[in-house]
Amino acid sequence: MSEVLDRLAAVIDERRGADPDSSYVASLLHAGIDKILKKLGEEATETIIAGKGGERGQVIYETADLWFHSVVMLKFLDIEPGEVLAELERRFGRSGLEEKAARQVKG
Repeated sequence: MSEVLDRLAAVIDERRGADPDSSYVASLLHAGIDKILKKLGEEATETIIAGKGGERGQVIYETADLWFHSVVMLKFLDIEPGEVLAELERRFGRSGLEEKAARQVKG
């Protein structure tokens, strides 16, 4: 899976300098973080609706859109997908409850 995300990140990098009128990715990157986050939110909502509907193909399609727009956001913020994968790897062997407790602010 990381190879696909790396290839996607490379394509997004390539399109960064493209004409926003001829490239969807360039138009998102040119518009800035607020536009990217709005689109990411829309895709998250569509993924939730697809999950509720339970149709396998639609869930896969919408999740692909969500992941794509997530990588666009990461690249806009100069974060590589591998950094997110490394964080997921770090969490293996630790329960979700432990992870959540470790993140809570004490005070």
